[in-house]
Amino acid sequence: SETDMLRYLRRLSDKDLALDRTMIPLGSCTMKLNATVEMLPITWPGFCDLHPYAPADQAQGYQSLLADLERWLCAISGYDAMSFQPNSGAQGEYAGLLAIRAYHRARGQGERNVCLIPASAHGTNPASAQMAGMNVVVVKCDDEGNIDLEDMQAKVMAHAADLSAVMITYPSTHGVFEENMRAICDMVHAAGGQVYVDGANMNAQVGLARPADYGGDVSHFNLHKTFCIPHGGGGPGMGPIGVRAHLAPFLPGNPADAAVDVAVSAAQFGSASILPISWAYIRLMGDEGLKRATQVAILNANYIVSRLSDAYPVLYRGAKGRVAHECILDLRPIKDNVGVTVDDMAKRLVDYGFHAPTVSFPVAGTFMIEPTESEGKAELDRFCDAMLAIREEVRAVEQGTVTAEQSVLRHAPHTGAAVTAEVWEHPYSRQQACFPPGVNPATKYWPNVARIDNVYGDRNLVCSCPDIAEWME
Repeated sequence: SETDMLRYLRRLSDKDLALDRTMIPLGSCTMKLNATVEMLPITWPGFCDLHPYAPADQAQGYQSLLADLERWLCAISGYDAMSFQPNSGAQGEYAGLLAIRAYHRARGQGERNVCLIPASAHGTNPASAQMAGMNVVVVKCDDEGNIDLEDMQAKVMAHAADLSAVMITYPSTHGVFEENMRAICDMVHAAGGQVYVDGANMNAQVGLARPADYGGDVSHFNLHKTFCIPHGGGGPGMGPIGVRAHLAPFLPGNPADAAVDVAVSAAQFGSASILPISWAYIRLMGDEGLKRATQVAILNANYIVSRLSDAYPVLYRGAKGRVAHECILDLRPIKDNVGVTVDDMAKRLVDYGFHAPTVSFPVAGTFMIEPTESEGKAELDRFCDAMLAIREEVRAVEQGTVTAEQSVLRHAPHTGAAVTAEVWEHPYSRQQACFPPGVNPATKYWPNVARIDNVYGDRNLVCSCPDIAEWME
């Protein structure tokens, strides 16, 4: 019955540790508010029931929406043209690199096939370059997390004859603004290469900096990050690319057109049915609102750093001691000293009612934290208080009060079934396990699953597909 279905969905919702309960501080993922007013239009038949290949004269509303978005994104980024075909950031990278490759070939320089990628890059960058037929050359980073300018210069010179592009994430995946961006872009352009600026971290740029202004030739924009399309649970995503005018002729074309050489999706405008979300976000925020969101996102990250840096080393900072819109807390010394792992602390955060930050990316054994502009000071303080309380639980292990194996950290998270069982074998109390400092019993989130072996499934792949013999039968 519909009533049963309603209750089933409610039970699933109760199990979820989502943004409607808590901050989701996933660094590099920008899990910000997807406002209801932005989400409602995608349920309207005029948007959600239109076929991707409906005749253009039957899709004039979409044409207007796309024209608005192209104009706005060009204004935000400084680029001259947009393609809305890519369905993800990684697919945007691929499309952008194909445009660069086609540009070089059109100028009789098809031998340019080297892509320089810093060691701090997103993992999709080298994968996209390989898929586009380029040879990846890695550029070192210095101890502060910035691109090593000398190594970049040396590799640009070494590959001047066959340099196709450089891919740079700005601000970097290390959570700092690269202060040599203009110099790097000028260097690559002087050698005949193109600059791909990975737009994954546009949430730290909108209204403050434009990729085309500081040297970018092409970028993708994760509409499912900066521009509010939800991307939890695997999608759907949108990764449109912006290009300067000289690359515009090489953007992907309509896959339904037999004369088109390059297409990266099955539909000309990708997952167009979710574009009303980003349209509504940009339209409602306006110029000042978008700029303010960027400023608050950066402010929030630096507020977290100011509260937690005495308890946890901050791995990378800019020249003035600040971070961009995210920060990396180095938990490796804790593991080295007492054996408490990054997983122990991530799981313990669940007992405090928080989704864990990004774990072990881009540096193994760290937390990468991105609060976004969506969180107010009260929630930031609640998160910082939890992190400081967990640091005190680690300190008990450091002082020898309890071993790491016996600690509340090693056995987190604690389910309702575990703490209500007749037998309790831990040296800490049930109260300490489930109601640590700052947790309100009236609003407590109860995890449904206790500690699992995170990597078991990765190392022991199990296929649930029927055996081929069953298909033959």
